[in-house]
Amino acid sequence: MRAVTISGERPAGKLTTTDVNLPEPDTGEVLIDVASSGVNRADLLQRAGLYPPPPGAPEWPGLEISGTVRRLGAGVSSRRVGDQVVALLAGGGYAEQVVVPAGQTLPVPDGVDLVDAAALPEAVCTAWTNLVDTGRLRRGETLLVHGGSGGVGSVAVQIGAALGARVVATAGGPERAARCRELGASVAVDHRAQDVVAAVREATDGRGADVVLDVLGGGALGDNVRLLATGGRLVVIGLQQGRTGELDLARLMAKRATVTGTTLRSRSVQEKAEVVAAVGEHVWPMVADGRVRPVVHARLPLDEADAAHALLDSGQVFGKVLLVP
Repeated sequence: MRAVTISGERPAGKLTTTDVNLPEPDTGEVLIDVASSGVNRADLLQRAGLYPPPPGAPEWPGLEISGTVRRLGAGVSSRRVGDQVVALLAGGGYAEQVVVPAGQTLPVPDGVDLVDAAALPEAVCTAWTNLVDTGRLRRGETLLVHGGSGGVGSVAVQIGAALGARVVATAGGPERAARCRELGASVAVDHRAQDVVAAVREATDGRGADVVLDVLGGGALGDNVRLLATGGRLVVIGLQQGRTGELDLARLMAKRATVTGTTLRSRSVQEKAEVVAAVGEHVWPMVADGRVRPVVHARLPLDEADAAHALLDSGQVFGKVLLVP
């Protein structure tokens, strides 16, 4: 099969479409013919040598796909050959076929195009587990989503609104902010033209946010703690502004607040299966009735993975870029 592999010196790793061995499903796994693969910022980090795949995962990137089940491994009863599914992967999605534990797959939701469905699994699983499991977001609370125009952020805005939270989202530029409001944000802050701290305080009457979903990391740590309400939860899922920052422990203690960092890729197969099952139970009905939908910026051929990375790195993408074999 064809796959997009990384070669050359890092951080400027070269993406090349090459022939690799067709994977075989092991016990509990399924082989899927890929219809589309989502492109994530983690893929750019892997290409730069900063986010290696976990042991046992393919060396080429790709954390989420949609496609059709081609073959079943021993012991699989939850899927059938011919099922259209999405899958959460540890890696290897930039390819014509993938193998994945059956517990990390879900049926393509009703009403969602098979290709566009690849924009859902990584984003939805990341948003759900961090908003609900880690952030303990409740109806009526205020959720601040940094990067509401991103692949995860655009889904987090929708899920937060569907859960009954008041969503405040940040985005770069007035048009992107307006699109965040279309997705369900009550308030959208243009971080290029507005002071985010002042805007969020104004939007919350000075109270702050109960949950902050952050992709910025160290550079935003101080401001994020300032923006937390009493009892607030800051959940860090990205490091776009660095891995270190200054934390005012006195302010954190006074607010009885928490700061948590999480990743999804490194979790065990069982942990991922639990997240996927929860998404199927709680979020898939939101997708089916239109409260949550995939946000696709562009579809590119698999051979144009380099262009897809450049597009994502440009800062112009709203939602997801997809690669189609």
